[in-house]
Amino acid sequence: MTIVASGALAPPTGPTEKATGPTDKGVGPLLRGWRERRRVSQLELALRAGSSARHISFVETGRSRPSEEMVLRLAEHLDIPVRERNALLLAAGYAPHYPETPLDDPAMDALRQGVQRLLEGYEPYPALVVDATYDVLAANRGIAMLLEGVPESLLTPPLNAMRLTLHPEGLAPRIRNLGEWRGHLLAQMERQIALHRSAPLRTLYEEVAAYPVPDPVLDAADEPAEPAPHFALPLRIDHDGRVLSFVSSISTFNTPMDVTVAELAIETFLPADPATVKYLQSLQP
Repeated sequence: MTIVASGALAPPTGPTEKATGPTDKGVGPLLRGWRERRRVSQLELALRAGSSARHISFVETGRSRPSEEMVLRLAEHLDIPVRERNALLLAAGYAPHYPETPLDDPAMDALRQGVQRLLEGYEPYPALVVDATYDVLAANRGIAMLLEGVPESLLTPPLNAMRLTLHPEGLAPRIRNLGEWRGHLLAQMERQIALHRSAPLRTLYEEVAAYPVPDPVLDAADEPAEPAPHFALPLRIDHDGRVLSFVSSISTFNTPMDVTVAELAIETFLPADPATVKYLQSLQP
């Protein structure tokens, strides 16, 4: 099982995701594909990057070879993911600029220790770390609590957060507002596919979107007399005869300089009502 209750960060167990930009060869078509995806004109991109529309046109058509600095500058202004920036550099004939350091490398000690402290410090509330395809790399005891009773077949590595949440034998039958939460997760994946052009993420999306949707658990006795106001869409989930309510927040690293770090996301679940707070705090030793 990939989840480690102590919050220790584990290396991904699946294959490394490859760059998945447009299929045309050469840096010009690749840049043009990203520019069109971002709906930016050649003139607008030139103004942002301190160049000219003519030069951008020459780069995209292959009439001009951009410098390494120009490739990185254009990638920055097009908000291209770090992994894909390396692909652009390779297509232009340059070495990759961003390393991809395994999580178990000694150079990642500070990262692992910092994330572990964050996960432990967030207890008793749930928190986990996922990679670019939602494989769980670490989680705290709050997440382990929510997974109690899930079949062991769904907890074998690599544990995938989307698969586990939406699978009809996973958490889905316990989620009271499954329609809303499922729609939120699928829309989130669609936005990431549009941003990253990730074939593995697209495959995962097609898998989980095809899962049959179990009937929701309905028990009027557990429903509040009046709907509580929420500042964000809550996840309402059954646990041990109670309905717990959370809102989630996703954090990523600012200005990452490593592919591995750029693809990490830390998701924390904040209790959305006083009853959830009281219950989770009662579980602390």
